[in-house]
Amino acid sequence: MSTTVDSTPLADGYRMPGEFEPHSGCWMAWPERPDNWRWGAKPAQQAYVAVAEAINVDEPVTMAVSDAQFEHARSVLSPSIRVVEMSTNDAWIRDTGPTFVIDGGGGRRGIDWHFNAWGGLEGGLYFPWDRDERVARKVLEIEGADRYQAPIVLEGGSIHVDGQGTALTTEECLLNPNRNPELSRKAIEQTLHAYLAVKKVIWLDRGVFNDETNGHIDNLACFVRPGVVLLTWTDDESDPQHQISSDALRRLETATDAQGRSLEVVRIPSPGPILITAEEAVGVDAVQGTMPRRAGDRLAGSYANFYLGTTRIVFPLLDERTDDAAAEILRGCFPDREVVGVPAREILLGGGNIHCITQQVPAVAQLART
Repeated sequence: MSTTVDSTPLADGYRMPGEFEPHSGCWMAWPERPDNWRWGAKPAQQAYVAVAEAINVDEPVTMAVSDAQFEHARSVLSPSIRVVEMSTNDAWIRDTGPTFVIDGGGGRRGIDWHFNAWGGLEGGLYFPWDRDERVARKVLEIEGADRYQAPIVLEGGSIHVDGQGTALTTEECLLNPNRNPELSRKAIEQTLHAYLAVKKVIWLDRGVFNDETNGHIDNLACFVRPGVVLLTWTDDESDPQHQISSDALRRLETATDAQGRSLEVVRIPSPGPILITAEEAVGVDAVQGTMPRRAGDRLAGSYANFYLGTTRIVFPLLDERTDDAAAEILRGCFPDREVVGVPAREILLGGGNIHCITQQVPAVAQLART
C-alpha cells in the first residue's frame, strides 16, 4: 500500500541517500519501442538482460515489462529477477521512476517528480509520455512506500547527492526553460532542499556533449563518496567535450560541499567519440515527433554513467581503447567493490546508459527490537 503524503521529505526527517550507501534492490524497465531502439529493440533487450543479470548478483532486480513483452522478458531473465507488468512509454526508469528517500528510523518513501520526456513540446524526445508519468506511482505501490508528489518537472538522472547535504546538477538541464520556465534558480534550489534534504547545490554548466537529455549530470559527474567527485574528461582540446569538462573541473575545484569540504576530483576518460553507423541508423523506425537516429551523429558516451551497487560496480563497455583505463579508475575509486563491465553500445544508441536504465532502492535502517 502506498499513500500520498501532503508534506515534504525535509519536514518529515527524510533525505536522499548517496548511491554508494547500501541498497535493498534495483528497478529497470524493458525496452521495446521501435522508433528508438533498432530492430524492434531485440539487441537492446539483450543488453538490458546483461545489465540486469550483473546487478542481480549483488542485489535483487525488478524488471517492469509491458503485457506484450511479458512472456518474452520472463523467458530470457533469470528466475530470481522479479518481472512485473507495467505500461511505459520507454525504458528510462532513472528518469521516470521514483527518487527514494529514507529516515533514520527504518522509513523509506519515494518522490514522484513530474516528467515531460526531457522537454515536453519544446524539445522533448517523444509524445505522449503519459504512461511514463505514472511509473513512479506504480513502483511505489509495488514497493509499499508512501509517495511525495513533487511540484516540478525533474528527472532522476539530472541530480546526484552525497547523502550529507550536497547535490550536483547542471544549469543546462535544471534551468532549461523546457522544464520549469516559471522557476528561478533560487526556487529550484529551494525545491531540492525541501525534497532531497540538501543544503547546498553545486551547479555545473553543461552535461556531456550532444546529450539529448539537455545535459544530465549522471552522464558527466557523480559522487564517489562525500567529498570526492568522478568527472568525465578528455585531454583532446579539439573535442567539444574538453571545454565542457574543463569548466566543470574549475567549478568543482573552487566549490565546497555542504560540510565545508573542498572537493577531490577524479578524472575518467571519455570514450570515442562514438558515432552512429549507417547500419545502426537504418534499423530504427522513423516516426514523426521522436528523436531521429542518423548515421554519423555523435553519441553521448560516458563511463560515469554506471550503476553503483552495494558490492559491485556495473559499468558500460564502450570503447576498446579506453575500457580498461576506465575500469582501473573505477577500481581505485571503489576498492571495496567488484568492477564489472557490460557491453553497452546498444543502450547508448537509445540515448543513455546503465545509470539511466536503473533506479536503486536504498536499504533502510534495521532498528533493534526491545
